[in-house]
Parts: sequence; structure tokens; C-alpha cells
Amino acid sequence: MKKDELYADPQQVVPDFVFDERVAQVFPDMINRSVPGYATIINMIGTLASRRVTRGSNCYDLGCSLGAASMAVRSSMPHQDYALIAVDNSLPMLQQAAKLLELDQAESPIELVCSDVRNVTIERASMIILNFTLQFIPAEDREDFLTQLYDGMQDNGLLVLSEKIALSNEASQNLFTEMHHSFKKAQGYSDLEISQKRSALENVLIPETLERHKLRLQKVGFTTVEVWFQCFNFVSLLAIK
Repeated sequence: MKKDELYADPQQVVPDFVFDERVAQVFPDMINRSVPGYATIINMIGTLASRRVTRGSNCYDLGCSLGAASMAVRSSMPHQDYALIAVDNSLPMLQQAAKLLELDQAESPIELVCSDVRNVTIERASMIILNFTLQFIPAEDREDFLTQLYDGMQDNGLLVLSEKIALSNEASQNLFTEMHHSFKKAQGYSDLEISQKRSALENVLIPETLERHKLRLQKVGFTTVEVWFQCFNFVSLLAIK
């Protein structure tokens, strides 16, 4: 995989971020250098799957990007009596995911689907993964989308929701933003790269507060909603039907 240098040169106008072929080529480097704790989240998704994906059920990785979470699931599963469906609306990302799957040694198949995740029919789901996906869905569509997921889940089904969050307290928001920028600089990103990437995502990635996420999940019907991981303004929640 190539090093992420997409924003290394000054751009007169920074276009909105899209998951195109250029991003697909550098995505593993980009995500690991941009999201603190990303590797831990991926590894633990595999651990969760080994305990929660039941025989005869479906596991969905919605907004799968290059399939890291899906590969973590299938490498951790103690049985193969389940279906693993990985969905993304970016064809370049899925094409790159297919190449990576060819190199993976696990035996369980992964069905790659190119679609808007809102258009996927969810059935018999024992586990659904939304790993930094919901934040790219229009805010007004998020409750209906989560309701659709809830309705397609089995009782005791598990939703993993990872998101970049906003903080309601301005001082806390500024602190976490500063810490995140320090993290990215420590990974080798320049101030220019950080600034231009932020501009590219400004109208595309719309974060919400942790409280808003919890209340929405509870409103949809999830009986248990807990934060299991947080580093700065990046969190991952577990929601159980």
C-alpha cells in the first residue's frame, strides 16, 4: 500500500473528500495515521464476532472500505456456519478490497456488495458493523437507517458503531481537536496536510455528540448501549437488541 500524500501539496481549492481510486490506494496508511486506536478497534471486532455471530445468521460490515473489519471477523470465527456481507458504495474501494481478500488465507467467503448501505436489506443479523460509516450518512437519515438495521437483527444481536464525535463543551472540543492534531503530526502529517484534509471533510463527515448517538440508539430500541473504546474524539459503542 502507498503512503498517504494526497494533501501534501498546496491546493488552491480543496474539493470535498470522496472515496475514489486515489484514496483506495492509500487508505490503510491514511486510516491508521488518522484514527487513533483504529487497529485495536479492528482486532476487537474480530473478538466480538467470535462470541456474537451465531450459526445460521448473517454478519454485515456496512461501509466496509477495504474490508479490514470483515477480514478480522472471518479470521476469528470458530465456525463457518454464517454469511458475511461487506457493503460499500465506492467501487474503487471494493476493487481494492477484492485484491486484499485474495491475499488473505481465511477460508470463509466474504460477499462484496457495491451499494448505498441504506438500500441493503438486513436479515437474520446477529452482528452489524458500522465502523466510521454513520458519520457519512446525512444526519436526517440516520434514525431511519438505524431503525432499518434494528428491525433486521436477531434478538440479542450486536451493533458495533464507531464514530468521530463532537463535544458539546467548547473547551473539551478544542482540547480533543488539539490532541488529535498532535497525534496526526506524530504520524508524519504536516500542518498543511492536516488543514487541507480537514477542509475536504468539513461538508462530508458530520460528527455528532456521544449523547446524541446514545439517545438515538435507545430510541430505535437497543436495550444496551455502552462505550467500549474511546481515544480523544473517536469512540466505538456496542448496542444490543
